[in-house]
Amino acid sequence: MPPSAVKTVEDLIFWQYAKIISKSAGMGKKNYGFIMERFKKLQSGEIEWSTSIREYVRESERKDECIYCGEECEDLTLEHILPLSRGGPDTPDNAVHVCQSCNSRKGSKRPYEWFYDEYDFDKAKYDMPRIAEGKYLKLLHKLHEENGTLDLHEDELERLCDQCDLGSKCPEEETLSPLCLEGVFRK
Repeated sequence: MPPSAVKTVEDLIFWQYAKIISKSAGMGKKNYGFIMERFKKLQSGEIEWSTSIREYVRESERKDECIYCGEECEDLTLEHILPLSRGGPDTPDNAVHVCQSCNSRKGSKRPYEWFYDEYDFDKAKYDMPRIAEGKYLKLLHKLHEENGTLDLHEDELERLCDQCDLGSKCPEEETLSPLCLEGVFRK
């Protein structure tokens, strides 16, 4: 569960991204003070998330490594982070290279949903691979903005819940969680 400072869908996206920044800085994804500081800076616009170019460079540095499991592999496949069947765009910002095993296991699931099903809710919140989660959060920000749900307040969460297809999978009904960010993208 995110802290009380997280009140909107956009806040939740920034909170998740602040955790990525914290992990990249060597502080881990559970260093509340550092994450809160970065979250507030993202909210105020004092810092911005990295550009797609930075993601591309990081991904190209690992050209033979599955973005999801980290295994070395010569025959990586192109995987849509938000599946096309869920309304994901066919763009480089929505694609990563993964091993065939991860691609098959993920199938048409959304990333947080897949990690939740494959492992557990904590792993979905804290252990999503950095490159995939960074690209995904930027995409979700854009899609929620287009959907008119980016500024949706936690008090209006029922609107998201009504559109969400996760049903009984939702570990925290009517509470903002990473699964809320993607459950409405079902096409």
